Amino acid sequence: MWNDSEYGNDLNISKKHAEFGAHPGDCDDGIRYLRTVPSIQRQLKKLHPDQLRMELKQYGAWDETELQDHDMNVARWLWISCGAIRERARRREQT
Repeated sequence: MWNDSEYGNDLNISKKHAEFGAHPGDCDDGIRYLRTVPSIQRQLKKLHPDQLRMELKQYGAWDETELQDHDMNVARWLWISCGAIRERARRREQT
């Protein structure tokens, strides 16, 4: 499954991984685990801090100070991406 953005931040992961990273309840453990998966690690290392910060700023959920933490931004973005992938898969299954 694929998630991409207008900022060039892309992620290609399985539906199973996406479900592990975004689900009802606390997703922190799932995101921490996904960040240890080698194929996901390689993709996350390619994220440019400024582009990632600009993308996350669009959500309006974090202030400028919070967005200075690249490691947290990676986790936030991974969680958002997992949710987008899950939602896209759910819509496909309904059609």
